[in-house]
Amino acid sequence: MTNTDTTHKTYGTAELATLGEGQVAYVKPMISDEVRRLFPQAPELAPGLQLFALLSASGTPILLTDSRDAAVANAWAHDLQTVSLN
Repeated sequence: MTNTDTTHKTYGTAELATLGEGQVAYVKPMISDEVRRLFPQAPELAPGLQLFALLSASGTPILLTDSRDAAVANAWAHDLQTVSLN
């Protein structure tokens, strides 16, 4: 017997933002010129540096580093699955 139930759950923006919270983190490449938007407390950085932000599933900033590997390692250290954002 197969399940033919086609009922779909609709998620609001707030619910979508929390899916994967505590389980998923995003690695987002960015240049230093964009850092203040996500990390307002960050010190002044030289322009044009390639950096990587680790963000929670809801988009909350966790970490800023100059190495994608360091961002991924930090996520793994906290038992978070990583996905990339371009």
